[in-house]
Amino acid sequence: MKRIGLWLVFVFLAGTGSISAAGICADHDGIAEFDQIESSVIAEIQSGYRIYYGHTSHGSQIISGLEYLEGDNPLYDPPVFYERSDDLGATGDTTWVADIRSWLAGHPDYNMVMMSWCGGVSDNTEAGINTYLNKMDELESDYPTVTFVYMTGHLDGTGPDGILYRNNNQIRNYCEANAKVLYDFADIESYDPNGVHYPNESDACGWCTDWCLTHDCCDGYCAHSHCFNCYQKGKAWWWMMATLEGWTFSLDADDDPGDMLPESVRLHQNYPNPFNPSTWIGYELPTSLYVELTVLNLLGQEVRTLVSQRQAAGAYRFEWDGRANNDQPVASGLYFYRLRTGDVAQTRKMLLLK
Repeated sequence: MKRIGLWLVFVFLAGTGSISAAGICADHDGIAEFDQIESSVIAEIQSGYRIYYGHTSHGSQIISGLEYLEGDNPLYDPPVFYERSDDLGATGDTTWVADIRSWLAGHPDYNMVMMSWCGGVSDNTEAGINTYLNKMDELESDYPTVTFVYMTGHLDGTGPDGILYRNNNQIRNYCEANAKVLYDFADIESYDPNGVHYPNESDACGWCTDWCLTHDCCDGYCAHSHCFNCYQKGKAWWWMMATLEGWTFSLDADDDPGDMLPESVRLHQNYPNPFNPSTWIGYELPTSLYVELTVLNLLGQEVRTLVSQRQAAGAYRFEWDGRANNDQPVASGLYFYRLRTGDVAQTRKMLLLK
């Protein structure tokens, strides 16, 4: 593993110009899809990311999980991480913000920032969580080419009636409403691979111990917890990265499409992004629908029509080669791509760099 030392769908409301959002959330659901991530996507992640990660002991669980996966298969050698011994602290702590700014100022090649909690959500307040969310949002605005990963706090055994549960939901709701990338630390600890929910679990992951009595599991250290907890967190991280790269889960021949198709229309982040000269845009349809997939400029003007036809339920991917409808190359800059299906329109942004 190389070291030094992800919800992004915009829905334009017709005639108003206002934006609502949904997003990418790495949680227990994505873990089941981990084995389907293509090696080419893994390679793009390895070469395309340099990651600042501030964490202490609980946050190290992700790193341990990545190391276990790499030990199982060298294919999963992660991209470059800079690990800083720091976390999101306690109520109102913002010291981590200056450290991130300092690192990005001196390392403009870094394009992802992750910060984890180490108990700071369990005794936090609504105002304290808002401080965290607002500071992350400020960083995103100031560094538009960097992906900032939000996180929930680890489980503490207090269950659905506890402060942790309330604060984690505050983080989840904000990320969903504001198109953020969330790594749902607590959710991953709350479900076993069969989807059984353990709402009163703690970070020790008692269900992990029970699971590994009857299943083959990893063997190694995981701070505060069972190694299988770290293992699951590593898989969720790779799923998040692959999803950010535009990868979508595809059906195997033996799968029942009725069980695997999405419940709603899903538009994915283009891959690669930024790009030059071309990029791939993927989406999924739960039923047969008439689809329009178009590229727009910053003024909302149509640049290119990629799809305009009825399509059957399933997963689709189309390439945009950076050309307009008149087949002339477009200039570098920020563009949007919009998927229309009936009365619903989903839009994402992408960056063309020449």
